[in-house]
Amino acid sequence: MSEASQSMVVSADEYSQFRRHLETSSGILLGEGKEYLVVSRLRRLMSQRNLPTITELLYCMDRDRQLASQVVDAMTTNETLWFRDSHPYQIFRERILPELAAKSGQLRIWSAACSTGQEPYSLKIEEAEFQRKYPGKLKSGIKILATDISTSALTNARQGAYPWLAIRRGMSEEHLARYFQREGEDCWRIRTEMKSGIEFREFNLQSSYSSLGKFDVIFCRNVLIYFSNERKRDILIRMHALLPPGGYLLLGASEAMTQLGEYYEMVACHPGIMYCAKAR
Repeated sequence: MSEASQSMVVSADEYSQFRRHLETSSGILLGEGKEYLVVSRLRRLMSQRNLPTITELLYCMDRDRQLASQVVDAMTTNETLWFRDSHPYQIFRERILPELAAKSGQLRIWSAACSTGQEPYSLKIEEAEFQRKYPGKLKSGIKILATDISTSALTNARQGAYPWLAIRRGMSEEHLARYFQREGEDCWRIRTEMKSGIEFREFNLQSSYSSLGKFDVIFCRNVLIYFSNERKRDILIRMHALLPPGGYLLLGASEAMTQLGEYYEMVACHPGIMYCAKAR
């Protein structure tokens, strides 16, 4: 790493420009005083590209799509775990699947901001466990569209292979034995049949939703906290258009929905909540 990159300083003006660029391109809104975050996450990339300042980085990002994608990757938080927060999966298992099991055709689920794949694979495990408990009840199974803006996260998700450090974050020994196979000293790979019905796709939540189709359930968890209120409202309204009346939306534990009562009804599940799409 070069000496210049180790001592990189981000001026207030550069940080302001970078914040605007990042929000425009990805929707991610950095808070005030987060210059240290930019330095820590971009130092290595900027050193590799021999870019000593944020000003030069921004100039090159406008002319190099690969670099722009790498910057978004670096600034995207890909922290996740299996069955995160537990109660959304309990709701899915005990309320949503039994209710929708009799539906003709496949259930379509959108895992928005799927990161490295733990959410869609956790949903597939829930489906498999439901099938074990109620053979033949979920006649056509589920189809999951799993999207993320991070190309590197999606690469990992498609591989479905995880080190022990990632596996131990929420995965039970029972599920590990049933749905994974060990490869080498520190690799557990999800079984091939558990990938069936999952499509991983690069997608920016600010893009048009017209190519996505309709869904019975949308999981959009722990990503809207990075967006402005205006962008969050826009995304939730456009997601509503993809759900039938009575379709379900699940958000992250710290993501509250406000002033959208004409679109969604909050359903208390004890524990947790979900949102039911209203007819429009």
